[in-house]
Amino acid sequence: MSTPQNSRVQARPRVPAPSFARSVWLVATREIIARLRSKAFLISTGLLLLISIGSVVAGGIASQNQSLPRVAVVGSATQIIERTEAFRIVEADDVAAAEKLVRAGDVSAAVVPATGEADPLGVRIIALDSPPLDVLGTLSVSPAVSLLDPAPQSGGLVYLVSLGFGLVFFMSAITFGSTIAQSVVEEKQTRVVEILMTTIPVRALLGGKVVGNSIMAFGQIVAIGALVSIGMAITGQSGLLGTVGPSIVWFAVFFAFGFVMLAALFAATASMVSRQEDVGSATSPVLFLVMIPYFLVIFFNDNAAVLAVMSYIPFSAPVGMPMRIFLDTALWWEPLLSLAILLVSTVVVILLGSRIYSNSLLRMGARVTFRQALRG
Repeated sequence: MSTPQNSRVQARPRVPAPSFARSVWLVATREIIARLRSKAFLISTGLLLLISIGSVVAGGIASQNQSLPRVAVVGSATQIIERTEAFRIVEADDVAAAEKLVRAGDVSAAVVPATGEADPLGVRIIALDSPPLDVLGTLSVSPAVSLLDPAPQSGGLVYLVSLGFGLVFFMSAITFGSTIAQSVVEEKQTRVVEILMTTIPVRALLGGKVVGNSIMAFGQIVAIGALVSIGMAITGQSGLLGTVGPSIVWFAVFFAFGFVMLAALFAATASMVSRQEDVGSATSPVLFLVMIPYFLVIFFNDNAAVLAVMSYIPFSAPVGMPMRIFLDTALWWEPLLSLAILLVSTVVVILLGSRIYSNSLLRMGARVTFRQALRG
């Protein structure tokens, strides 16, 4: 008969704690799966992709539907109008027939031979009630024009590109940043974070949230850029794609690092409160940092000085530098310098945010002040 002293109890083998990198990836995977299962996220992403591809298709259809003005011509005036290649020609038998087409509204004007008149072109223009400026502008002889500071792009195109960059940056940063903030406060309010911290280091928890949501945000940006590029190629806007394409690539690169910085700030500021109702007030400084570049690029997209300053400030560089690349006002080394500044700033913000996050995550009740979060 065995005695207690002789009995042997089989001890369970102790499972080693996961490494720091493994812990980060576990949290990041959890964040990614949570986003993919969220109907609100899927619907908002789908709408954003539809808006992006829809704007490209609409632009392609509008450019293809631009028709040349119709002009009636008589006799020898046909050769003059044909050389301009700026009008759709409607041949008329005589001047009376051309005037009839003008009165009926079938053509915007008529160009007929000038008989007995001193005209260098030998033609005269017949219109209904006002001078046809498009015809006059094409046939008139203008002096040579020299631009001291020529604009590389049209004003309308510059505005649309700035609106696109600003809107995508604003929506993606706000969507994923708010998701991080709500997740942090939810785990803190339900005390789930206390269970997680028994296995996972607090910095790994922060790193996983930042990495997971950054992957999703960057994937959204890449998907938008790919759809826009494919849409331009299909709709015959290859020339525009060659102009906008490099700036889109740089926007994706700058956004990848810029969002990591913003994600760390969203997580750090959210950890300073314990209720969902206080998330908005806690993260409002970060929201301002996201909103300011959006409004600046919309209102000052043609201001070289403002864009130059924006391209070197870490929070606005993801929008300012791609716009300068699109406008061809940045030297070859400026994007690299701006990216280096952004990388250094991101590292500093991550270290600062990690300290705030670690010192505030287990504090419940009243809101943690910035000084308390730094002192620990």
